[in-house]
Amino acid sequence: MLEQRIQQQFFESADLQNQAAEMISRPVADAAEALTGALTAGGKLLVAGSDVGAALAPIMAVAFTGRFERDRPPLAAMALQDHRSSGLAQQVTALGQPGDVLLLVDGGGVPDTLHLAADAAHHKDMTVIVLTGADTGGWRAHLTETDVLVAVPHDHAARVAETHLLVLHCLCDAIDLQLMGEQDLP
Repeated sequence: MLEQRIQQQFFESADLQNQAAEMISRPVADAAEALTGALTAGGKLLVAGSDVGAALAPIMAVAFTGRFERDRPPLAAMALQDHRSSGLAQQVTALGQPGDVLLLVDGGGVPDTLHLAADAAHHKDMTVIVLTGADTGGWRAHLTETDVLVAVPHDHAARVAETHLLVLHCLCDAIDLQLMGEQDLP
């Protein structure tokens, strides 16, 4: 019985990955283009998250400042971490510059802290990219037409987090492709 439940977790995750590949590939590509544009113009990535998304934020920053799957010059990125209601917004205000990108990974819960950070980014003329689940948590009211919303079509937090990690990997791969061209990976 336990093995069947474990197998069901794998099957559910695989089904979501297949569904998401079709549904969110366009917004992920839009996010990659926004990031590439900012980085090639001298901008940087600020990344933050809520709940599980807060754990994914440093992973993204490390993949940018270090390497993803191949060597390249470090890219300007910083993970923001502050769970006070206005803490992330204050960090965005202090560190963000026009042309930078704020990537928010909404792991569920109450996204007010992330909403405030997005609003602060807009005051700094930054682009905002939001990763969320099927319940977009009121994000459309906090985004402009140049921002990107990537809504994973699922409500189960574990499945959404798995897909968020895959989206972050897709963004890293797309940035490397756009900056360094095609390369066969081992």
